[in-house]
Amino acid sequence: MYLQDEISQQPAVIQRLLNEGRPDTEAAAAVIRDFNPPFVCIAARGTSDHAAIYAQYLFGHALRLPVMLATPSLHTVYERPADLSQALVIGISQSGKAEDVKAVLSDARRGGALTLAITNFDESPLAQAAQLRLPLRAEREFSVAATKTYTAQLTVIAMLASALSSDPAKWDDLAALPGLAQEALQRSEGIAGWTERYRYSDKLVSLGRGFNYATALEISLKVKELTYIGSAGYSEADFRHGPIAVIDRGHPVMLVAPRGRTLAGMAEMAQDLSERGAETLIISNDEDLLRAGRQALPIPNVAEWLSPILSVMPGQVYAMRQALARGFEVDKPRGLSKVTITE
Repeated sequence: MYLQDEISQQPAVIQRLLNEGRPDTEAAAAVIRDFNPPFVCIAARGTSDHAAIYAQYLFGHALRLPVMLATPSLHTVYERPADLSQALVIGISQSGKAEDVKAVLSDARRGGALTLAITNFDESPLAQAAQLRLPLRAEREFSVAATKTYTAQLTVIAMLASALSSDPAKWDDLAALPGLAQEALQRSEGIAGWTERYRYSDKLVSLGRGFNYATALEISLKVKELTYIGSAGYSEADFRHGPIAVIDRGHPVMLVAPRGRTLAGMAEMAQDLSERGAETLIISNDEDLLRAGRQALPIPNVAEWLSPILSVMPGQVYAMRQALARGFEVDKPRGLSKVTITE
């Protein structure tokens, strides 16, 4: 299976990025510092949009930079693009073929913005449209469901934030990632032993907050793509504002709750869900919280700002195992293609 192979390749992809990508990242950071943008705008679609949400939190936290997500339809459908002349405008796309993402970069560059492409193909239209390029170095991804390119996107974003922050301690945290990613995948092997329990479930909610809001969205997308069930991802805070009403006895809820500033709120949510009879599937490195869940999906200890790179991996494995338990083709989900072009 391509999907299983590509999930297992993630530690090596992260290592390759750290070994080969730092000079390019620091060179891009130098150009960005000289440009001195007052804000960042990121254009992306699908899985890449979740990487953009991670960047919103990380650039805001590490650099105090406000980050907005682009509205590509204003550039293509309505032909009324926003004025991004002073911004750093980043386009994120695995294939680099998303026409509307490219349109955002092209319009922004013509208007005087500094543009950067994050993509797996340096010769792609998106890469050619940008002034700066940071390749994912993930090699070709054959499975339709993106896994290694997603964690590569997060790693590139984390590397860029580190280069812009000029904090050497961040590079030390990054250096530990390949080994921690390998450990996260090893710890995920136990999922195969209990995933059959949810074979006939037709719903899943995934919750995260802060850096891991993006993780909750990405896990939900992977479950939808591979198992075709009504999965939904939420911020833990937003979930309390209404959607929690859908939870009844036996409802599977995956909580992404590594140690950090959001842990206390996630632990309180886990308790609330248990009282409602939900089946809580908990991704965490906090032993107390893992013991409180119906199913434990442990990850190793990691700096909170890098935890999304590890915490998505058990979710990827869960989605794959659920698809296999249901007898579905994991490399070619129905109705999907590897490259989706929106205009």
